[in-house]
Amino acid sequence: MTYKLALVGGDEFRRGCESMDDAILRATGKPNPVGLILPTAAAFENPRRAADNGVMHFKALGADARPLMVLDRSDAENADFVSEIESADLVYLTGGSPIHLLETLRESAVLAAILEALERGAVLAGSSAGAMVMGSWMRFRQWRPALGIAEGIASLPHHERADPDAVSRELREGAPDDLAAVLGIDGRSGAIGGPEGWTALGAGGVTVYREDGWERLRSGDVFTVAGDA
Repeated sequence: MTYKLALVGGDEFRRGCESMDDAILRATGKPNPVGLILPTAAAFENPRRAADNGVMHFKALGADARPLMVLDRSDAENADFVSEIESADLVYLTGGSPIHLLETLRESAVLAAILEALERGAVLAGSSAGAMVMGSWMRFRQWRPALGIAEGIASLPHHERADPDAVSRELREGAPDDLAAVLGIDGRSGAIGGPEGWTALGAGGVTVYREDGWERLRSGDVFTVAGDA
């Protein structure tokens, strides 16, 4: 994988996320990175609070964090928002509705700008719904194609209460055949990936499901996904 991505299992911007999010900021390679918080998935909840929580959290960690209030499809085509992404070192997609987030971003000008930012070395992070839409597929009531940024991957957020054996059986029976791995990610935990593979982060763990079974990883554990560059 050539892009720098961070998939988070939920409960973003809360106490216990500091070490994980510090690692995400360090991945930008900038001493004072510009971070944009997109509360798109929270558009029907309290998007301003979601954005403000992220801004305060990342400012406390040393980032130049700002909200980017992309809430609907018209916002996703807004040239001013696109222009802001051009200077971002980190773009963070909050949790909320994965369907709304997917429909808002797919084939949009904002998504094109995010992909251009990734090409120049920025980090794209997503929590819960934000992580779900980044994969090749996402499971929300049913399996459906996602944005395909994290190629060959699907994310199952808020995974701390799941039974890995039961999930593994379900995935063998119903997951799309072209998935190399499904990541079950606990809240306040995540996985950060780049050209050298993936590293588990955070207070909880990451369960990596493959065709031949599953393994449970803790913060600092490194793993690869078939097809990673």
